[in-house]
Order: sequence, then C-alpha cells, then structure tokens
Amino acid sequence: MHKTTFMADIEVFKNLSFEKVERCMSVMQSGTQMVKLKNGSKGLVRLFYLDEHRSCIRWRPSRKSEKAKITIDSLYKVSEGRQSDIFHRHADGNFDPACCFTIYHGNHMESLDLVTSNPEEARTWVTGLKYLMAGISDEDSLAKRQRTHDQWMKQTFEEADKNGDGLLNIEEIYQLLHKMNVNLPRRKVKQMFQEADTDDQQGTLTYEEFSVFYRMMSMRRDLFLLLMCFSDKKDHLTAEELGNFLRSEQKMANVTTEYCLDVIDKFEVSEENKQKGILGIEGFTNFMRSPACDIFNPLHHELNQDMDQPLCNYYIASSHNTYLTGDQLLSHSKTDMYAWVLQSGCRCVEVDCWDGPDGEPMVQHGYTLTSKITFKSVIETINKHAFVNNEYPVILSIENHCSIQQQKKIAQHLRDIFGDKLDVSDTLNKDSKELPSPNCLRGKILIKGKRLPPYLSADAEEGEVSDDDSADEIEDDFKLKSSSSNGPNQHQVESYIRKKLDSLVKESQIGDKEDTDSFSIRALLRATHEGLHTNLKQNSNLKEGLKKSQSRSFLSNLKHKRHSKSRCKSQSSDTEEDGLQEASGKDMGQYNRSGKRRKTIKLSRDLSDLVVFTNSVASQACLEESTPGNVLSFSETRAQQLVHQRAERLISFNQRQLSRIYPSAYRIDSSNFNPQVYWNVGCQLVALNYQTEGRMMQLNRAKFMVNGGCGYVLKPQPMCKGSFNPFCDDPFPAYPKKQLVLKIISGQQLPKPPDSMLGDRGEIIDPFVEVEIIGLPVDCCKEQTRVVDDNGFNPVWEETLSFTLHMAELALVRFLVWDHDPIGRDFVGQRTVAFSSLMPGYRHVYLEGLTEASIFIHVTVHDIYGKWSPLILNPSYTIMHFLGANKGRQLRGIKGLFNKGSKSSVDTHTGVPLRKRSISDHLLRRTASAPAKGRRKTKMAHSEAASDKKGSSVDPPAPQPPQTSQEAMERRVAPRPSLQHRPVSMPLEKFLQGALALSSPSQDQPDPGSDTHIVEN
Repeated sequence: MHKTTFMADIEVFKNLSFEKVERCMSVMQSGTQMVKLKNGSKGLVRLFYLDEHRSCIRWRPSRKSEKAKITIDSLYKVSEGRQSDIFHRHADGNFDPACCFTIYHGNHMESLDLVTSNPEEARTWVTGLKYLMAGISDEDSLAKRQRTHDQWMKQTFEEADKNGDGLLNIEEIYQLLHKMNVNLPRRKVKQMFQEADTDDQQGTLTYEEFSVFYRMMSMRRDLFLLLMCFSDKKDHLTAEELGNFLRSEQKMANVTTEYCLDVIDKFEVSEENKQKGILGIEGFTNFMRSPACDIFNPLHHELNQDMDQPLCNYYIASSHNTYLTGDQLLSHSKTDMYAWVLQSGCRCVEVDCWDGPDGEPMVQHGYTLTSKITFKSVIETINKHAFVNNEYPVILSIENHCSIQQQKKIAQHLRDIFGDKLDVSDTLNKDSKELPSPNCLRGKILIKGKRLPPYLSADAEEGEVSDDDSADEIEDDFKLKSSSSNGPNQHQVESYIRKKLDSLVKESQIGDKEDTDSFSIRALLRATHEGLHTNLKQNSNLKEGLKKSQSRSFLSNLKHKRHSKSRCKSQSSDTEEDGLQEASGKDMGQYNRSGKRRKTIKLSRDLSDLVVFTNSVASQACLEESTPGNVLSFSETRAQQLVHQRAERLISFNQRQLSRIYPSAYRIDSSNFNPQVYWNVGCQLVALNYQTEGRMMQLNRAKFMVNGGCGYVLKPQPMCKGSFNPFCDDPFPAYPKKQLVLKIISGQQLPKPPDSMLGDRGEIIDPFVEVEIIGLPVDCCKEQTRVVDDNGFNPVWEETLSFTLHMAELALVRFLVWDHDPIGRDFVGQRTVAFSSLMPGYRHVYLEGLTEASIFIHVTVHDIYGKWSPLILNPSYTIMHFLGANKGRQLRGIKGLFNKGSKSSVDTHTGVPLRKRSISDHLLRRTASAPAKGRRKTKMAHSEAASDKKGSSVDPPAPQPPQTSQEAMERRVAPRPSLQHRPVSMPLEKFLQGALALSSPSQDQPDPGSDTHIVEN
C-alpha cells in the first residue's frame, strides 16, 4: 500500500506541466531568503538557491564556501510542516507550519530545517525538489551515469574558473591538471590547449572547448589497443567484431547483431560512424565505461534468488540500536533512522523500550545521555516505511526494560498500528519443525522478544523470564568483581576488561586507515567511568555488592595501567594473551553457573503472545535444542567464544534456527565488528551500527547487494546442510574450488587522498592497487600491485593477481587504491563486491563515492577439481615439477616443448587443451604510458585469517607500515620446499623460481589456461 502511494507521488511530480516546473526552477535558481534552524541556537538567515545545472542546493553566506551545498542525488525526502526534531526543539518559535519544510539528506539522514517568509515560497521549493527527486528515481543506470558525468564536468570547470569569467586560461588549466593528478609535460598541455581553442577568443577555453580538451587528454591507450586487436588493427569495430568481443571476452550469451547495432547507436559519438554501423574509439570508450561493463553483475540489481526456503537459510540485513544517529552515549535518537535503514534494505531493526512519562514507553539507549523518542512514533515510522522498497518480512527486535503496565501499552500500540501485519496464522498450520520462508511472510512483521515459559498457566497474566540478552557486558564485568571469594579476583577482571579495550583500540588504530575518525581510548575510559557509575547507581542489585570507592579505585587503576601500556608496548606473546582470554572466559562461565540468582524481568502475557517465530534466548544450552522458534541472541564477545570453541555446533544450530549477533557494549563510539566472522558460521542476523560508515558497513552493503538489496541473501548450500570446520585448511575437499585471476590494467581519474593535508595543492599521488579477499580464514589474503610514480590520472600497472577460494559463495572481493608515501600509505578509495556478483572479462571498478575514479581490470574465474596444487595453472609446470628440473637450459627446453603446439602429451593426460595467448594479452602487456620506473609490488597474507584462528575478542584489520621487526618477520613468507603448496599470497612466478631453481626465468607470466582444470588425485 505504502509502496503504491510512494510510486503515485512520483508519477504526480513527473507529470507536472512544463510551465509549472519551469516557474519552480526559475524561483529556486533566483534564490530565496530563508531562516535555517540549528540545534541549540537561533535561526540563521541565508539565501538558498538551486545551481544552474539543477544538481545541488547552495546557500550563502557560509564559512564552508564552495562546500556549502547539498546534491539532489543525496536527498532522501522533503517533508512539509514542523515535523522534524529541530522544529520540535524550537517549539517556542512562532513559525507558521505552512512556511516550514525539512530536507533530509546524506547517509545519516541529516536534516536541513527551513522557514520561508510566506507559504507560497515553501510550496514552490517543496514541489520543485520533489520533481527533481522523482526524475532521478526514474533514471536507468546509463542515464544516471551520463548525468553524474556531465555534472562532474561542469563542476570541475566551475571550480577551475578562479576569476568566474566562464573561461579557462592556460594557468588555470595547469592548476586543474595538478589537482587531477595529471603529470604531463607543459609542451604537451599547450599543444592540446591550442588544438581545443578554436573560437575567436584565443588563449582561453569555453566549457565546450574544455570538454574537447578533456576528451583529448583522456584518450585511453589501453582501450585503443584492445579495440585494435578485435578489429584487425583498424580504428573502429564493426557490429560483427563487437559481437565477437562481447562473446569471447565479456562472456555474454545470446549476442545478436541487433544488440550490437543498438550499442553503436547509444554510445557512438560520430553521426557518420552511426550511419556506417561502426564503433570508433570514443564510442568504444563510452561503452566500456558504462554500467554495461561495470564489475557488478547488473542482474543482481534485481531479486534473483529462491525466496521459498526456510528463514534460517538466509543472511538477513540487521541493524543495532537503529534509532541512534551517532555514538552510544551522547547522540540523538531519531525515528527517521528507521525509515532510512528500512529503505536501505535492512530487514531487522532494534527497539530499546523503557518506561516513559504519562504511561507512554520511550525508546532510548539506557543509562546514557542519548535523547528519547516515543515508542509509538517509532512503530508508526516502521509501519509507514517497512515495505516501500520490498515486501519481505521485517523482524522487530524488542529489548524490553519496561514495567508490566507499559509492556501492555507496547503490545497495544503494536496491535493497533501494525494490525494484520502481525497475523502469521496462515503459516502456523504448516510443518512446525521448520521456519517459514520469506515468501510465506511477505508483508509481515515478526516480533523478536521473550516468551513466557510453557509451564506457566494460560491464565497467568505475567511471569518471569531471563534477561541475559541485554548488552550488559560492562555491568556483568563489575558483577564479577563483586562476586564471592571463590569467583574471579580483581586481577582477572581487570585483565579481562583491559583485553577487550586493547583489542578495540588495536582494531581502530592499526586498521586500514580507510576511516578518518580515530578511536579515542581516553574518551572511552572517561565515558565508561561516568556511564558505569550512572548505571550502577540505578541498579539496586549491584549496590549491595560493589561500593563506590571500589569501582572508583578499579577504574582509576585500569586507566593508569592502560596509559602505561600505551607508552610502553607489552611484550607478552599471543599465546599468553589467548590463555588470559580463555581463563577469563572460564571464570565467567563459572560465575554464570554458580548458585546466584540469574537476572530476570517480569513479562506481560500481552507482549509475550505477539512473539511467534522469534523467541529470544541467550543460553548456550539452546544449541542442543531443536525448537525452530528460538533465536540465539549474543553480543560479539560471547559469540566469539562460541565461534572458536564450538564452530561446527553453531553451524548446525544455524541450519534450523536463527541467531543474532550484536556489537559489544564497549563500542561506545558505535564502531562495528567484522561481520564476516559470523557469516562464516551461518549466523543470519549480524547486527551492525548502520549510522557508522566505514569498512564493516561496506562489507555489509556488498553482501546484501547480491540479491537486489532486498535484505535476504541465500547462504551457500554447504551452510544449509551437512557439517564442516570453517577454520580448516581445506574445509570442502570434495567440492571444486575457484581460481580468481585479476589483471589490474590501469586507473582513471584517481583523486588525492580525502585527508590530504594540502588538499588539491598536495603532491601528485603515487598510486597502487590492493585486492583483498574476505571470506573463510583459509581464503583471506591480500595482494597488491607495484607503485606508479606521479600519476593519478591514468596510471598503468598491467599486473596479474591470482587467488584460490575454497568457498567462493561466501567471499567478498575488495579493491583498494592507496597513495604510496615514504612513511606509509594514504587511503584513496575502495569498492567491495561479492565474488558471486563479479562479471568476467574487461571491467571497470568504480570507486565508491567517487564520480569518475575507477580502475580497469580483466576478470577470469577457473574451476579447480581434485587436490589443489599451485601448479595447475599450466600443465607443463606440473610435469616439470615432478621431473625435478633444476637447470635453466633443461627448463627452457621443456617449457618450449609444451608451449609450441597443442599436440603435446600433456593434453592426453589432462584432457584440457592449452589456450594460445590472445593478441590483446600481447598488446596490453606494455604501453607507452606505462611508467619507466616503478617500485615492485609486495604481497602480504591477510591478518584477519590469522587473528580468527587465534580467537582474539575482536577481528583486527591488517596492520599498516611502519611495522616492528618482529611483526615483519611474522608476516614474511618463508621459503618452501618444492613439493609443498605455495601460499595463496605468493605469486606463481616467485614460487616457480624458488622451487625449480630458475637461472634465467622468462619474463612472460604463465598462461592461466582454460576455464576448467582437473588434477589427478
């Protein structure tokens, strides 16, 4: 219903008359004086206007200067009246609701709250903005790509035009090229400038002339050579030649002549070429940079998986503390966060319920200074937005801290607002031993919470249930300290907490440096100190066991030890730390199994009856149960112990029931853990802080893009049936493995790092590409190219990286671009794609959040059957390996024997013909734009795999240089005997040179061979 209303609104604004649209646009572009409301201050009068390209809203005056803008692309919604939190805080302001409207934008649902001088101006802006948003929502991917490119070109021209005269002189061009990381001789720049300057005003470029200059500068040598090798060395492709390219390299099926002519008509620039039915270099470049040649499978933008399997067979996109806009201590709570995450594809949201005034329950983060919102407003927002983008079920995870009376109020609001969406009686009549499917629950909302135990009388209006699944880690740690003498002592508890803090700090400080926000241990300790005392004061159970002086002494002691440890790095070994973790874990287990009374709450029958398929439990004993309706709910800290101690048991549990993992209470900055750790054991509801952008949310987005972003992704078949050990070196010996071969060819328009101190005036970057595989521990690794000096505009690498994957369906492939620096490296951009969404052939990988920046690659995937060997890439190497060839002359002779013809005896043994190297392989090996001087690439193993096996409490990302000598020794790949397998992080050439003692190895890389390889066992 809501989706129909939403689409109807779009049609209304799309069908506005031309005159009315132009009138709105004219008023908005002329500018309107409005009052901008801010939190905690009086309104500011500003002139707001729509830019001439209709691509963004700007205002002046502003200290942000050119950055004072909001792009139309980033708009989420426009609401009329005084509906936002800011307007509610300015309740004393005498504002006419007809003059008020709010623009919601950005990833964090930021609001721009405006007041006009009359209702007519407000209506004009609301109508105009909704019209622009409706036009964008109706675009296909090609139209959006073209529009964003045009906007980027115009914005680039305007920013380069320093004096604002609408023309660029040669000096402004020089400055622009430096900003764009172009390192060309001035003579070459002047030559292209003069060729583009064709009008009467010599010495300057108009926007149209600048567009010509930019196309000349952007001519792609790699694409030109690729075109030539499929066109018999002509400068254009016929429809037939284009079809050959699409079939042989891009692996497209059912390519017709009509399709090829349609491609020529869409992308060719020259009208003459269109008439002839040929594709020139500009048209070929446009096609290769279009969404049709993106790395991501376009079919995965839509639903493409079976949705009739039980819920436990799917990963489900889940949010933690959904209402928060920032950290866990001081940030605001907003109902709009529910609208944003639900429309982003999240299917499980969290609601923390507490007693509120006037008998109305509130939603807030307990024992903190975060703001409060009413439970009723949250439920109304969820009801309005739950099924706008898809109809698959939404799980409402309720954390209940309310009295019985307010629990009844919660149940009443749920029934009144959700109505039939809570009715799942149709699915109850089916097999009770199996959870229903997403298709069976379309349009339904499941309440996840506690149920009253079955032994209670049906007449009982309330009962006691355990409250173990609340995020009370810090409180539990203090309970440990206050326990009896036979419980853990103060040293054990301090060690346990300090280990957690150290792990979180290590994760953020030595991370990929992709996120600019740094983790503050001082802020953490200060907030923990204050927050705990507030918590402890309000908890009567803890007052008896823990005196204020003891807690103050404990925290001050902990802070002193933490600071001293940060000044002088501990030299204790990993095994000692693991032992400490294990010891503390055992102590915790003893405490929980002691004779002390477990923490319980009273639960209302009304609220309990609304929980059908998702009864929340936190006891590990439920791992042995088979009731499909129980949902295991653990914090990441407790879940870590299960993953590393009972992984196979947890996988078995997740084959019939749901489990939810949420972030540690110590993550007061709303940081996120690595979700892959829990996806590896089949956990469905891995809840993340959606408000915190960064590496972990990027992994989460990539995971759920596989199935059209509907929030449900099928688990791999081995996850749904059978058993395996995710930490094993070969978890599926009977299953075929995948060999992913990536040729990193070139980069385009790579910008300076976002946190560059000198901004656009900084040095031209020295880029390199790193590819990271994130999946099962045995599959996790990183490889990187060499560094190209002083070229971010069109660097060329042309290097091949290969990876072997044991469970490719679980793997994510992460492309990162770095700027090499003598003292480290700076993050430029990234794109993360699920392995199953990769497209074969020549593809562009556009970096997330950057309009033009991309890397150009070639993707090949091979199936590998039988016992894995690094030598399967070329059968001749396998023969040489077993012959024990160790002399350069002998090796060259044998290698030549197998490479000269296809009638070799190897073929009869393997059944696989050797593939000749294509012309494009030869042509693209070296181009004139390749750097004459460059640093060689380095390879490193992925630290996450190692850390997973060690069982650290938090998965730390790979450390970055500079490294200590000890760390460097641990990460160095040791030399291996010839009969051992090569590590996945070691290049094949390096392995062969070491194993076969090459005296003068060939510079050519081994041919990857055909798409399927069979190895005799």
